[in-house]
Amino acid sequence: MSDNGKAAGAPIPIQAKVLNQYVKDMSFENPNIRKLMTEGGEPPSLKVEVNVNAERVDEGIFESAIELKATATNNVGTVYMLETVYAGLFKIESIPEQALEPFLLISAPMTLFPFLRRLVADVTREGGYPPLLLDPIDFAGLYFRRQQEVVASKSPKLDA
Repeated sequence: MSDNGKAAGAPIPIQAKVLNQYVKDMSFENPNIRKLMTEGGEPPSLKVEVNVNAERVDEGIFESAIELKATATNNVGTVYMLETVYAGLFKIESIPEQALEPFLLISAPMTLFPFLRRLVADVTREGGYPPLLLDPIDFAGLYFRRQQEVVASKSPKLDA
């Protein structure tokens, strides 16, 4: 044991701190609101697309960002389209290199998601619609699917 009571050679715990979180980009389009108010229309179908990105900003400082696009349509046309990038700055210390990418693309977005969810609900409600309450997102599943796509794109193609 060392002087501070920790076993010699014990791994140093990862230290991550949220420095800031913010709306990096946002657009809300409500193109047919007057037509929808007078004609109504059938209940909308909703398409939601999510992507996660990360980048190094400075030594030990990283940005993780969730890109979200939600489009609602019905027989009248586009009900609304919401596009946003919600991001956070993270100071990360004592992290093994192989754990950095999973942290930035899984753990960091999980930290940001509740705030993005509230933002999306508020914007759609203020747009005149029931709030869009996003279901939880499996960021680990997104990460591993992306990894499989990268591996598949690098594997040699055989001609038949």
